[in-house]
Parts: sequence; structure tokens; C-alpha cells
Amino acid sequence: MSRSTSRVDTRTRMKLLGGVLALATTSLVVRAVDLQFVDKAFYQQQGDARFLRELPIATSRGMIVDRNGEPLAVSSPVESLWANPKELLPHPEQIARLSEALGTEPGLLEARLAQRADREFVYLRRHMNPDLAAEILEREFPGVYSQREFRRFYPQGEVMAHVLGFTNIDDRGQEGLELAFDDWLTGKPGAKRVIRDRRGRIVENVDLIRSAEPGRDLRLSIDRRIQYLAYRELKSALIEHSASSGSIVILDVATGEVLAMVNQPSYNPNSREGLDPSNQRNRAVTDLFEPGSVLKTFTAAAALETGRYKPDTSFETSPGYMMVAGHRVSDIRDFGTVSVTRMLTKSSNIVATKLALDMPAEHQHDVLRRFGFGVPTGSGFPGEAAGVLTAPNGWGTLHRTTISFGYGLSVTALQLAQAYAAIGNRGVMTVPTFIHGAPPQQRTVIDPQLADTLLRMLETVAGPEGSAKSAVVPGFRVAGKTGTSRRAVAGGYQKRYISLFAGLIPATRPRFSMVVMINDPQGSAYYGGLVAAPVFGRTMEAALRVMNVPPDNIAQWLAAEPAVDTLHRFDEAAAEALIDDGSLPEGVR
Repeated sequence: MSRSTSRVDTRTRMKLLGGVLALATTSLVVRAVDLQFVDKAFYQQQGDARFLRELPIATSRGMIVDRNGEPLAVSSPVESLWANPKELLPHPEQIARLSEALGTEPGLLEARLAQRADREFVYLRRHMNPDLAAEILEREFPGVYSQREFRRFYPQGEVMAHVLGFTNIDDRGQEGLELAFDDWLTGKPGAKRVIRDRRGRIVENVDLIRSAEPGRDLRLSIDRRIQYLAYRELKSALIEHSASSGSIVILDVATGEVLAMVNQPSYNPNSREGLDPSNQRNRAVTDLFEPGSVLKTFTAAAALETGRYKPDTSFETSPGYMMVAGHRVSDIRDFGTVSVTRMLTKSSNIVATKLALDMPAEHQHDVLRRFGFGVPTGSGFPGEAAGVLTAPNGWGTLHRTTISFGYGLSVTALQLAQAYAAIGNRGVMTVPTFIHGAPPQQRTVIDPQLADTLLRMLETVAGPEGSAKSAVVPGFRVAGKTGTSRRAVAGGYQKRYISLFAGLIPATRPRFSMVVMINDPQGSAYYGGLVAAPVFGRTMEAALRVMNVPPDNIAQWLAAEPAVDTLHRFDEAAAEALIDDGSLPEGVR
């Protein structure tokens, strides 16, 4: 090859190399321009996606407090561990260590992660103690992180369980007032943008997108002191009489505020694993029962409202029973001549029947409906039952008879407390409320003078000849009515009972309306005067002191010794005076 040819080849190669280098340089410049200017936003987003994260800011649920500001439900900060399966699954040895730290089976954890391998978020354990979560995070398991959450805590435990209800693991209301006021109590989570390193640790807070708004607090009408007193006495009564369940409702007569509402059996809302679902319902507003003789008060109200009867209008009850539509209506014994007032004192079924059959069924129904029977109270409590009160055009003679002494209709404990509160409030019915200071919703249901008359008549029930001597509170006048109804089953009635007492105190100017319902007491002491009335007496004796209610008789009140419980002790010989409603017509037993 000649020297000139070699020189040409070298020059050609240099030109070719220079062209390639120029083309490569041009490509790099073009790519740089594309990255820096043309597709800058896209690539910036892709980069941020690997290090920049938008995280929620947890917020607490509003606190629930009693009327005095004492906490009943609070939210405590906790930590929840979660994992990114894509980061954790490639390290099976770390999964084994993590399982040990969490106290779970390694195989179960690995299988759970494998099932969710296409996801980036899987909870490992929620609502952990922050210290324990921090210990696990310090071991730097790949793809394991934590987030702040809140867990609901109920300081009063089962004492307040049925009123408050509970929240689920996501802190949303599921039962009770937690459910009824869920929107009010629930806060609005915030959001922030952060930069994380390759281990998922936050290295910089970039931006606050949205501030967290905590839930609003809720102030209830409940007084936790009275709630506890009622709970204690109800539980004690159920144990004493081997009863299956029971309820107590205490209302402020003037405002309709619910001061206490307790049920048994109860449950601990802080630990609900393995609980019987039936124990979680608020029986005071959901369970229906036939009220028995406590309804005779409203039979008397309907009769007096006609103007044809007065409290001292008398009826002959001898020989202690009467036949109605082929069925026998009985008193516990022959009371002889009995006035309308004494009908309540002695709980005469015969007088109640004669009054009911001597007035239009429409009038009897109207009075019961005005007192709130057959319709919800309007309290707003989730799952509240309306009760059962059929239209009067379907009432036959026997139905009118049984309704006069509390059979053939169904009520709740809250309905009874509301109805008796209307009598204590001079004929003004107030919608029950669980919110302290809520404006009362009221309507007049009977004339004030008639309400006053009924109140004086009901005082005789707690008098020397009445069936509720055990409801007496030293220094205070008590008005009320006992009841003992048979439990209804398909095809008739069992020889199993519901013991009741509905009372107002102090009778001179009632402050509290209280209903005690005890279901299925065992033994011979199943009457309302023996089982339910003592619960009223013991609870109110303490509650009146707690609320600083002045007594009717200061001298008697000062002389009374609170530790002495002789007013609430009875022997078998006293039982007859406390038996209040005897029997049903034979045909409906």
C-alpha cells in the first residue's frame, strides 16, 4: 500500500470518528434539553415518587364527658405497624425475626405477605403500645414502618357501656351515643408531604397540605356518680334475686335530661373479645315488656279526666274477683269498697277494669298515646323501640280490661320514665335527651291540676298501706307505683315475672323520675314492691345527697342514719301487703 493511500484512510477514519462523536454529543445535548426542559415535570414527578410521599396526619376523636366535665370516652395515641410486601418478601430471614418480635407464627406472616405481594401497604399490627412499636422499628426490618392512630378508651368500663356504645378499630362509632353522634365526634385527618430515605424514614417535612381537625367534644346529661349508684344497686339486686336482666332509667323531671341509664348484664367496651352480642344492647330503650300495674296510673288519669270520677269515688270489689267476657279478673284478696286512690294504693285489678269498661276505648287510647306509649320518645338513641299500642277500634271487652292493668301493650323503661316525669312536671311531657343543656322539647298532655291530683294519689303507694314501703327515702316524700307482670311467650304467659317500680321524688316538687325493671327474679320474692322498689329507695337516697336536693322533712332527714338499712328489709309476713297485681284473666294465662 502506498503512503498516499494510507494517509487517505487515516483521514477518512478521523472524519468518521469525528462524525460519530459529534452525533453522540448532539444526542446527549438533545437528551439533556429533553430532561431539563421538555419533560422536566414528568421526570421530576417520577423522582419525587421514589422519595416524596403524601402522608395522612391522624387526628383524635372528640372526647365524651358527663354533665360535670368528667371524661367518659377519650382517644389515646397508639402506633400501628405496617409493611411493604415488595420490600420485605425478598428477606425471608427478616420475616422470621419480625414474626418473633410480633409474637406470630413465621409461616402465617409470610403467607399473608405473599397473598398481598402486589400491594405496597399491609397492616402488621394495629393499636400497639408506642414503646413496643418503637422497639421493633429500631431493629430496622426492611419495608416495615409505623403510623400514628388513636384508640378509644372508656374509663368507666361497663358502668357506661350501654349508653356510650363503642367504636371500631378505625375509631368510627358502632353502637350507642358513639354511633348517634359519630359525625360530631369524628375529626378530619390532615395531610403532609415528606421526603423519605431508602429505609422509609422521614428526613424532611416538605409541605403541610391540610391541617388535621380534631373531633368536637360531647357533653352528656349523664351524671357519672348517679350512673354508678344505679349500676351498683341494679347489679346487687340481680345477684340477690338471681334475675336474668334489668334496667334503670333516671330522668330530670323538668328538663328531660337522662341522668342515668344502666342495664344488666353489661360488658366492658375496652375489651370486647368473646362477648355475647345480647349483652351489648341498651335494654332500657330496645327491650319491650308489658308494664303490669304501673299502667294503672294512666287508667286513673283517663278516668279522672272524664269528669265522672274523683279520687274518692268508690267501687265494690267483693268477693275479690269478677267475670269479664267469660274470664276471671282477680285481686290478691277481697279489698271490699275501694276508691280510685285506693285502687293505686292496693293495686286493684277490679277497680281498674270497672273504670276502663265505663269509658270509651278511644278516650283510654288517647290518654295512653298522649303519655307517649306506642311511639318513640324522640331521644334519638340508635335502635330505640316504639312500643306496641294497637288502635282502639280493635279493642274488645277483654282487651280493654287487660290494658287497664297493664297487659295487651308493650313499653320500654325509657317510655315509662318519660310518662311518669310528665306527671311530676304538672302534665308537661318533655322529650328525653342525652345532651346537657339542650333546649327542652315539651308539650302539655294533661291538665296541671289533674297531674297534681295523680301525684298525691301515688304518694299513698309508698305510704303505710301501700305496696312500695321499701321505696321510702328518709326525709323525702315518694310518689310511685309498683308492678309485677307475667312474661309473655307464644301461646300465653309463663309463671315467670317482671318486677317494676316507677317513682317520683321529692313528691312535693318532683326532681327525678326513676324506673326500675328487673326481669325474671327467682324465688317467692318476685313482686315489684319486694324486688324493684328497694332499688329505687337505695339509689335515690344516695342520689339526692349527691345532687344536694333539699328534703321535704328536714328533721327526719337529719335524724336518719344512712348506714341503717332497716327500711329496705322485709320478712315473709310483710309480703302480702307488697303483692300488687295478682293475676291475669284465666283465658289469657
